[in-house]
Parts: sequence; C-alpha cells; structure tokens
Amino acid sequence: MLKFIPITAQAGIVGFESPAAEYTELGLSLDSLLIDKPAATFIGYAQGKSMMNDGIHDGDLLIVSRAEDISDMCIVVATLNGEFVCKRVDKRHGCLRSSSPLYKPYFLKEGDEFSIEGVVTRSIRLHKKLSHRLGDE
Repeated sequence: MLKFIPITAQAGIVGFESPAAEYTELGLSLDSLLIDKPAATFIGYAQGKSMMNDGIHDGDLLIVSRAEDISDMCIVVATLNGEFVCKRVDKRHGCLRSSSPLYKPYFLKEGDEFSIEGVVTRSIRLHKKLSHRLGDE
C-alpha cells in the first residue's frame, strides 16, 4: 500500500518537518485510484512519438479499458494488420489519427485487419526507467 498525502507539493522549502508527518496510511492503492474495472483492464507501454501532443510519450504506461464506450476521437489501443497502435479513432472519417502533425491519418481500407482492443483511460509518465519491464518477471 502507498501512503496518500492530501497536500500540494511545494519545492524549495528546507529545514522544516515534513507536512506529511502527521498523516497516517490511508490504505489507498494505485490500482483502486487508477483502474475502474480491473477485470476489463490491461496495461501496456507506449512506443514512438505520434501521440506526444496528447501527452503520451515513448515508454509511458497506458492503462487501457475494454469496458469503455468507444466514442468519436477517443484514444484507443488497437491492432492494425498485426501491429499494436495507439491512436485517436475518427469514426466520422473512418481513420486513425496521431496527435502529432508529423504523422498523416491512416484511413482504414477494405482488407485491413483492424480491431480496437480498448480505450486509453490513463497514461503514466515514467521519469526513471523501471529496473524491469512489466511482464518480464
């Protein structure tokens, strides 16, 4: 369990006792904080720079829910012709969109093997790489 400290962070203050010292463990887990429906959720790593304007960077953890409705322009993880992709799904135009203008939309065409795996509900930035990747245990 992590300790949840309900204060805002302030940098540059030294020589004082931690304001968190008076708080006790509240029994809050990251699972319960970040995942609404665990049985319908999986976690994966983002790769590449195509979704950076949506705040999803290479190496970020993506929390993906299969229980969410797929709405127009939501961010999804999908399989496209055997590859996992993370894109915005543009239902009106039948395409997948990156948030970076450096990448053109991909218009789905007949013969594409396409399946939406789930909706990205959260992304987590790793400021320091993990000592091991998830799934490598």
